[in-house]
Amino acid sequence: MLIALVASWRTMGQWSIAQWLWGLALTLPLWAPLPGIVRRNRRTYAWATLCVIPYFVLGVTEAIANPSARGWAAACLVLALGLFAALIGYLRVTRPTQP
Repeated sequence: MLIALVASWRTMGQWSIAQWLWGLALTLPLWAPLPGIVRRNRRTYAWATLCVIPYFVLGVTEAIANPSARGWAAACLVLALGLFAALIGYLRVTRPTQP
């Protein structure tokens, strides 16, 4: 959902190839861990938390600096924090047991 939100936010109202490429480029950090997440690789879940940070920063920055984009920024923040919590939650639930 975060990929769709960021891509549509950046391409909203402008249908040029440059805007679509910019929207795609902004979503690249979320595409990188997707194969490992589908395979349920714990290490991928661990480093995927780092891929969420740029979207949190983007949401905070836009919410403060751009009053007209506060709705998009709030949605980005909610989805970024939700994804971060889900990744951490998965890591906690699947933690190997200590002997």
